[in-house]
Amino acid sequence: MGCWILNESLSVVLLLSWLGGNFYLFIDTFRWYEEEDAFLYTRVILGSSLAWARASAVCLNYNCMLILLPISRNFISFLRGTIICCRGPWKKQLDKSLKFHKLVAYAIAINATIHIVAHVINMERYRIGQSKEAEELPSKLSYLGNNPNESYLNPIRKYDTNIITEFLTTIAGVTGLVISVVLILIMTSSTEIIRQASYELFWYTHHVFVIFFIVLVIHGTGQIVRSQTLESLKLHNVTYCKDHLTEWEETTQCPLPQFSGNKPSAWKWILGPVVLYMCERIIRFWRFQQKVVIAKVVIHPSEVLELHMKKRDFKTEPGQYIFLQCPSISQLEWHPFTLTSAPEEDFFSVHIRMAGDWTEALFDAFGAKAETFKEPWMLPRLAVDGPFGAAVTDIFHYQVSVCIAAGIGVTPFASILKSIYYRCCGPHTELKLDKAAHIALHWDENTDVITGLKQKTFYGRPNWNNEFRQLAYNHPSSNIGVFFCGPKALSKTLQKMCGLYSSADPKGVHFNYNKENF
Repeated sequence: MGCWILNESLSVVLLLSWLGGNFYLFIDTFRWYEEEDAFLYTRVILGSSLAWARASAVCLNYNCMLILLPISRNFISFLRGTIICCRGPWKKQLDKSLKFHKLVAYAIAINATIHIVAHVINMERYRIGQSKEAEELPSKLSYLGNNPNESYLNPIRKYDTNIITEFLTTIAGVTGLVISVVLILIMTSSTEIIRQASYELFWYTHHVFVIFFIVLVIHGTGQIVRSQTLESLKLHNVTYCKDHLTEWEETTQCPLPQFSGNKPSAWKWILGPVVLYMCERIIRFWRFQQKVVIAKVVIHPSEVLELHMKKRDFKTEPGQYIFLQCPSISQLEWHPFTLTSAPEEDFFSVHIRMAGDWTEALFDAFGAKAETFKEPWMLPRLAVDGPFGAAVTDIFHYQVSVCIAAGIGVTPFASILKSIYYRCCGPHTELKLDKAAHIALHWDENTDVITGLKQKTFYGRPNWNNEFRQLAYNHPSSNIGVFFCGPKALSKTLQKMCGLYSSADPKGVHFNYNKENF
């Protein structure tokens, strides 16, 4: 419990702040539309579904404002590297940007659903207001606008129509339909099953968010929801006049009310993030134009391709990652890969495992599947965006750090171990002997024969209880950083171990869990 509080307390505070913002906006907007005099006559026709529609719309705008920020990777990298307030515990929150992106997406889906259902009810009530069965006041309000010098409140002007027709003949209806379809496409293609089966489908479908934002701005121009104007409220006292219909137009106390539509406001919410994201795209395009020289191509067993590259003024830190694009395969797709080279080397490298359509096409482009050598001029062009910081870049900030990896998840720690090796042994030191024989001959030495470090290498599946118990015993008053990259099941086990062996005493040992996220 102590480790969970240490690791997740700030995340919980930020999560509650975001949820609090949603609840505040929803409740405040709901009360406004339920109590404001300007919407009294609108409520006579629509009831509480008016407030449900408007409150969910405000929350929808709020989350649409936030949705682009977590995927603006250059902006996040800027925060990570330059803003002092985004270091320490705050820095860890930046590693959870994709999780926050998903949470905001769920909030958009929920509020969009509420908004759609509420407006379907609204349109039906507008239609009923034009019928002979409507009550006296809703009927009178619905028929306003039929005569000269009258403004209408009910956007449906005749009873012999249906909701589908009205939706498809109004700006709000058509744009709402487009937004709904786009949102469904984005959400369904983002499921883990589809992403694993066809990452390219997820990638391309996700980019229809451009249509989503454009249509969202247009959506509000339909002005389906209308309210009494301020000038009319001064002359037409709704509190009195709503109960004295016979005096409408007959006395100066109750002149005919005048109505106008609500001005669109979505653009005010999303303008800043959209401009920021446009700058993000400009930076990516600029980096796309920069030349990348492929220095070396290595084909490893188990369908792993190693690429050594060089780029002007490209500086890295241990544990960072980059995004790669191969224009001959796709002009839009960028894929993240951890750097496996150390900053001390005169190149940067990645190890790519064939695990999808894009990586398979990359293997073909480099001749890796056929294991045929290609001349340098025959190799495909690559574009590089980055480097970007990750959780593992904080590894040197802890008194004690523990690196745990499984499978291809070992790549984030390759540059870390190389960098430590170069710092300890120098960049030109070689292990000239056969590794297996070397391990057998020097097993009893105090340092590890592969890494040269005091901590020796052991083989086999670890007993995590024993490992964490020993770490806690050896470092009783330390903050220990636990860094992991690998499958979810092992991640849960390690997170549990961190909590189990962290001390409740603030001066005791504390395990800080850090997981790589892409």
